[in-house]
Amino acid sequence: MPIIRRLPDALVNRIAAGEVVERPASALKELVENALDAGARNVAIRLSAGGLDGIEVTDDGCGMAPAEIALALERHATSKLPDDAIELVTTLGFRGEALPSIASVARLTIESRVPGSDEGWRMVVDHGALVEQGPAALPPGTRIRVEDLFGKVPARRKFLRSARSEYAACLDVVRRLAMARSAVGFVLEHEGRQILRLQGGDTLPARVAQIVARELASDGVLIDLQRGAARLTGVAGLPTYNRGIADHQYLFVNGRPVKDRLLIGAVRGAYADMLARDRHAVLALFLDLPPEEVDVNVHPAKTEVRFRDPAFVRGFIVSGLRHSLEAEGQRSAQAPAAPAMGNWQSEPIAPPTSGPAPALASLFAREYGASGVRDAPRPWRSFEGDILAPAARAEVAEEAPTPGHPLGVARGQVALTYIVAEAEDGLVIVDQHAAHERLVLERLKAAGAQGKMATSQALLIPEVVELDEPDCDRLEGASEAFAALGLVIERFGPGAMLVRAVPALLAKGSVQALLRDLADDLAANGAALLLGERLDLVLATMACHGSVRAGRALSVAEMNALLREMEVTPRSGQCNHGRPTWVKLAHGDIEKLFGRR
Repeated sequence: MPIIRRLPDALVNRIAAGEVVERPASALKELVENALDAGARNVAIRLSAGGLDGIEVTDDGCGMAPAEIALALERHATSKLPDDAIELVTTLGFRGEALPSIASVARLTIESRVPGSDEGWRMVVDHGALVEQGPAALPPGTRIRVEDLFGKVPARRKFLRSARSEYAACLDVVRRLAMARSAVGFVLEHEGRQILRLQGGDTLPARVAQIVARELASDGVLIDLQRGAARLTGVAGLPTYNRGIADHQYLFVNGRPVKDRLLIGAVRGAYADMLARDRHAVLALFLDLPPEEVDVNVHPAKTEVRFRDPAFVRGFIVSGLRHSLEAEGQRSAQAPAAPAMGNWQSEPIAPPTSGPAPALASLFAREYGASGVRDAPRPWRSFEGDILAPAARAEVAEEAPTPGHPLGVARGQVALTYIVAEAEDGLVIVDQHAAHERLVLERLKAAGAQGKMATSQALLIPEVVELDEPDCDRLEGASEAFAALGLVIERFGPGAMLVRAVPALLAKGSVQALLRDLADDLAANGAALLLGERLDLVLATMACHGSVRAGRALSVAEMNALLREMEVTPRSGQCNHGRPTWVKLAHGDIEKLFGRR
């Protein structure tokens, strides 16, 4: 039978490291948290190869004496629990596992000096073995270097991702911790290049806007609510300022960055009736509760928490967010400046008085602003882009439905979103944006199959789109695929892309919004999908930006043109996101509603 034995210390440390140190970003998180808990006013971070080759964190905190450095390298030794009341912990770290765990799977160098001391002390641990110690010259504070992570654990090393992916994870860790401590200055360097510089003493809204998106300064709502001992602060983006993935939601509990399902669900519930299902809010929320109301000791990496009263927390967040957003009335995300719009739109012309109606796509100016704003109805305009089939270009205004038109004849528009049509066998209701989105996608696919997709419209003035550096990396990596679709982009510095041309079929769309959503698509799916699947996602995103939006008033001719095109387009029964584009109430169903059957 199996014999129970004690594991050797080296193996125990490696097992513990597996819980705490999954990748370079995990080690960086522990080191920066230690610096913040030490009272640092400034934290400097240097990365090499995304943290795979080296991580260095320097702070100006309280420092450690030589004996304390040695003790810090022992498991479960910490200065952050003055007593046994773990439920009252207020520091970011408290388990006492970070340094010994990292030291067991890497070469760890600690240099520290206590203020008022003549010199510092240095200790080097190589994969669990102390190899060097002695005096060190450095200003008051602590400097820690991690090198050769998992160098002697090849089974772990081979499961790490590319340097670019690991760097993106490290950048996310620094951003979250920098938001959690807006009074602390942060400097992040990667491969000798400065990525982030944040001055200490920032206000919370200013720090959030610098890290998440500058648009939040104008397209966000300040949150500051109190209910009993609970307080909710932060910045929440307007519903019209949204993104395609949920990676731009930053949540904090008692100053600790978390990724908690309860909080994520509460945010989704607060925006439930204001966002499409495939869109996500942009926000940074800080929830402060009495320490005894939160259990932070439920996850080794301390990214999840447990609440004593989860129903109260969810209700507080949902009602608080909704109240703050409703208080802003009819505010919407800001549209681009008028000069920028002039590059995309031709001069308005008088509406035709007779003859065939222009193509449906030619009747609408740009509908999708840089951050998702819907424009008010505007005069008819003439554009070169044409995304409707020739069969749909003639005005159709039948007096009565005919068998040849299964979707019927348009009779009106409800809420500037739904087309109501009378068919021979019932009543048809069409979601104009969902329907047109599918039509645009099928036209783009057809153009690609015929080799016409690469037809580009060069921009008179190339447009610069500012994005996160990881987003720029993803877009740059897919630039050849985009060029085949007519979207010509190139890198324009670490955090920006230059757009030189767009597909001619989408020449009236917003470049800013298009590139942001493409970057989100690549972040969510790009690495795991084959090229063909990636291109389908790109086309779907382009179609969404090239389609007529909800909230646009349509004429009868425009509505009928849309219905006729749907009748001859494959898969027009659902939009690119899987939602139905139209529903029908048969005459029999209507009679049942009124008790006639």
